[in-house]
Amino acid sequence: MSQAQNDHLPFLKDAYHRIRQSASSTTAPLPTPQQLSAARASLPNPADPNYLSSRGIQATLDHLLNDIAPALNGQNQSSRYWGFVTGGSLPIAEIADNIVSAYDQNVSVHLPGQSIATEVEDAALKMLIKLLDLGEADVWEGRTFTTGATGSNTLGLACGREGVIQAKLPAGADGVGELGILAACLKAGIKEIQVLTSMGHSSLSKAASVVGLGRSSVKELPYSADEPWRLDLVAVERELKREGVASIISVSAGEVNTGRFATTGKQDMEKLRVLADRHGAWIHVDGAFGIFARALPATKEFARLREYTGGLELADSITVDGHKLLNVPYDCGMFFTRKASVLTSVCKNPNAAYLSSGASDIQSPLNVGLENSRRFRALPAYAVLLSEGREKIAEILTRTVRLTRGIAEGIRASDDFVLLPDEDANIEDTHIIVLFRAKDDSLNDVLVDAINKGREWYVSGTSWNGKKAVRIAVSNWRVDEAADLEVVKRSLKRIVQEYKSA
Repeated sequence: MSQAQNDHLPFLKDAYHRIRQSASSTTAPLPTPQQLSAARASLPNPADPNYLSSRGIQATLDHLLNDIAPALNGQNQSSRYWGFVTGGSLPIAEIADNIVSAYDQNVSVHLPGQSIATEVEDAALKMLIKLLDLGEADVWEGRTFTTGATGSNTLGLACGREGVIQAKLPAGADGVGELGILAACLKAGIKEIQVLTSMGHSSLSKAASVVGLGRSSVKELPYSADEPWRLDLVAVERELKREGVASIISVSAGEVNTGRFATTGKQDMEKLRVLADRHGAWIHVDGAFGIFARALPATKEFARLREYTGGLELADSITVDGHKLLNVPYDCGMFFTRKASVLTSVCKNPNAAYLSSGASDIQSPLNVGLENSRRFRALPAYAVLLSEGREKIAEILTRTVRLTRGIAEGIRASDDFVLLPDEDANIEDTHIIVLFRAKDDSLNDVLVDAINKGREWYVSGTSWNGKKAVRIAVSNWRVDEAADLEVVKRSLKRIVQEYKSA
């Protein structure tokens, strides 16, 4: 060990201890305004003559822990950070993530004689396929880790674009990856590529722009005004019949505002599969958080949720987010597709012999993913899957759903609030999201701010049918059903009393 390493070891040990102390010092979901102001004031000033002078590692650590850390949100420390679908980091995942930083592996190229990293990644992906009951791993030849749903949806639309154009090209012809989208479409006789969805996540439109389809290619096909998250299969069939148009069908599982599912079960997915095969379309499932309903216990309590996610395994590609319900650190997404050749056609690095891993069952990640430089984000996911296993992951998901349903029931029983999207809906349709608003419009206008200013729980503001609404997304492993539910009830009661008295 070098002298430099010896000099840094005591500092690293002390630093990790102080980091844990700092992270454990609060359970509030949000920093105070004072903490945010102090952090802003501590940032380097470009006008300072010592702007880029060295502070040294100890002073820098002090700054990070004393100024910056207190002004970060508590999504990992609090079980009630519900503004985004953001899980926390299970302790074993945090440990694994520290190992990732300490060893700083390059996971871009499969180098079995030099590192086990790519094999760990492949093992984690296979374990996730099993956890989500998607069939045998060999069915999903193309599989990789991504930064999250945006990266995965970009891969999904890129693969879909490749697949639907290739289906209309002469056998053996080069696809989009070689020819480019304009030349490939011209050769295939395609005048338009459309993405058919129902309340698709915003990252879907972003992905459509990135892969050259354009945001306007995303077409909403809602089943009805009452169930806009459901995909209208009749409308899908009509769109698939359009002459000279190639289609990607994007199935939301689940929709970000309501948590509801685009399909009602296996029968819907089987119909979509028949239609897609008949018309050369591609089915992509955005399963970022909803797909984890498949990992809930197979009991009556969760039968409806499991039914809604039935048939998702029939898709051509699937998006999963690990930093949501798997409770691993940001950033961590997963992507699966049936044909590795389609993924390689999109992502491979041509004319770079030094990047080849040779003959292997495991492809170099840089040839099946967006990045040529990538973090070993698979290790925390691998650690959680290994440590918790199917049973403990199901237990975390169970507590999550039960708390969400408890909140929904409390909202529905209240005289002051309205449960959305349908107050009379079966509570068993609730997965991890609660949508509601105040009956009094004036209270409704300030409700999100009133909740968040209390700093006991954090929610995000949204809208439903043209009115402001509150969205709760429960996804942290620290969930305490009884305690967290009591906090919500007490807080809402206080907010209503203060509003009425004012």
